[in-house]
Amino acid sequence: MKFIINLLAALTIVSLLAASPVKAQQTGCPEHFANGQPPDFINQKLIAKTREICYSGFAVKHSGVTRTPIYAAEHLTRDRIFQGKGLKRQSKFHPDENIPRSERAELRHYAKSGYDRGHVAPSADMFDIQSQYECFSLSNMVPQVPENNRGPWEGIESAVRMMAKSKGDLYVVTGPIYHGSNIEQIGGSVMVPTKLFKAIYDPQRKEAGAYLIDNTADAQPQKVTIEELEKIAGISMFPSVEASVKSRLMRLPEPRSYIDRKRKGGR
Repeated sequence: MKFIINLLAALTIVSLLAASPVKAQQTGCPEHFANGQPPDFINQKLIAKTREICYSGFAVKHSGVTRTPIYAAEHLTRDRIFQGKGLKRQSKFHPDENIPRSERAELRHYAKSGYDRGHVAPSADMFDIQSQYECFSLSNMVPQVPENNRGPWEGIESAVRMMAKSKGDLYVVTGPIYHGSNIEQIGGSVMVPTKLFKAIYDPQRKEAGAYLIDNTADAQPQKVTIEELEKIAGISMFPSVEASVKSRLMRLPEPRSYIDRKRKGGR
């Protein structure tokens, strides 16, 4: 069952009135972040009911308000991609017991909602059975329009893996954005994002950029600088990275659909 809520009554997700980040965030899993430093919140209202969950293949900053990730972060390498090649998909979705019931998503929230359980850190990025299992936690999911999740968004995920194979070493931060005062809610609890982003940083070449897409069936990806994305999302994606890098858009590949990749013989 779907609901529309006035998000302003509970939390203003995208007020960018705060001009600077709060003090540097602490992390229990620095290996997932560029220079060991997790994203900072520019919009301090995003901090409410957040908690970090450290997994073997990624880290999640989870919101008990939206019952979704604020972001998931990965250190994506060529070796990791090849290690996970051919790994059988462990596709058993499950609630995250690291999160109190009052703040987490349950399987019933997504049931008959019309939305996919969309991965934030992708399952195809994972490298062993444990990381695959962790990736299917509902703390790593957002309600996503099926045509989006299985179409252009999957193309973005694949394009970033191809970049990791080519460049060898990337840091990736992925997450939802909630724009507007009326945000849809499924199962009476889980908020539906209006946009999704994937930010990429290449530490060897000192380059960065991001994909941004609406959570709609007919959406097409945009390519934006990290500086532009941070203004929209209210999050400093890579706090330790120089402003000059964030203001320039790295060369990002055009996302291609799975069908198109198979037709042309590429993955």
